[in-house]
Amino acid sequence: MEPRTLPSRSTVRNQKKTRGKRKKKKGFFYVLSRVCLVVLLLIIAAGSWLYWAPSAQNLRYLIADTLITTQHRSWAQYIIGEDEMKRRVAEYNARFKEMGDERDTHVIDRSAEQKNKPLVEIENISGSGYQGYVMIVNDPTKIRLGVPGKVGSGEKVSSMVKRTGAIAGVNGGGFVDPNGKGNGFKPIGVVIAEGKLYYNGNGSASTQIVGIDKQGKMIAGNYTLKELSRLGLQEAVTFQPRIIVNGKGLIKNAAQGWGIAPRTAMGQRKDGAIIFVVIDGRQPGYSIGANLYDVQQIMLEHGAVIAANLDGGSSSVLVKDNEIINKPSSQYGERYLPSAFLVFEHPEDVEIPNIWKGLDADSINAGKKRSR
Repeated sequence: MEPRTLPSRSTVRNQKKTRGKRKKKKGFFYVLSRVCLVVLLLIIAAGSWLYWAPSAQNLRYLIADTLITTQHRSWAQYIIGEDEMKRRVAEYNARFKEMGDERDTHVIDRSAEQKNKPLVEIENISGSGYQGYVMIVNDPTKIRLGVPGKVGSGEKVSSMVKRTGAIAGVNGGGFVDPNGKGNGFKPIGVVIAEGKLYYNGNGSASTQIVGIDKQGKMIAGNYTLKELSRLGLQEAVTFQPRIIVNGKGLIKNAAQGWGIAPRTAMGQRKDGAIIFVVIDGRQPGYSIGANLYDVQQIMLEHGAVIAANLDGGSSSVLVKDNEIINKPSSQYGERYLPSAFLVFEHPEDVEIPNIWKGLDADSINAGKKRSR
């Protein structure tokens, strides 16, 4: 019988290292599997609480309202159900219309305006979960409505500012946006510039207007075109809701704030100064966004006696001296839009051609690919 050969010391050490590595590897996967199991159980528990617990109802509505303000409105049905989603949208539309019905009686006294103030002032603002900006335009008669420079496509606000020589600009009204891929050329409602009706997608129906008359007084709310003509409306777009009228806020609390999103809004102080609020959103770690109640409170804190919501979401943008001041949320960069409120030193020298002249609103292809 041959004697058994004992392994060398180095072999033994290598075998021990191999077994140790196997144990460590096995231990790592064991811990990882347990962590994954715990995470899965937490997700199931959180999901069960979110969908069925009465105490989570407000959170469900907040998530649904936030989704409703995005290009993915239909996703809200997976949070609150399709019927409830439709009911909630209808409820908001009815409430927004009601918020625009009270007749505004505010007057402005520009004699109180300090002549040494700069035309445009910008300040940073922040709140719970949001970052943004307030832009004050101390002379409201210096504001004109900008529209795209070419037929068939919207235009970036930064491009409008540069092309027209404006000091600053903020996005204006909404537009038809099929599947979030609209070309920005088909506005929703009406567009009024230089006192003329540039675009009418509403026919003879009343519309929720946001704009300025010839004297620089802000007009917002539900009006017919005849009423707007009598009021001498100069620059305006359709959007909703109006959030402040006759110095009082119309949104009672955050639960009525229509979700969390990037926001743009316009207001006016008693001295005539126009207030633009631009809130960034959909950017975790920087700014999630704000609800309309937040925007209303910002406006009231800055002395607004009237204020209204403008297009928000990925359209929200503030441009000053040819630079984008905020951080737009669109993954594709700054969006192409049908309108913007622009500020000029000498607005009387600016020409804004009507690119919709002679076009039938019903025939405009909102999703046609841009030619530039």
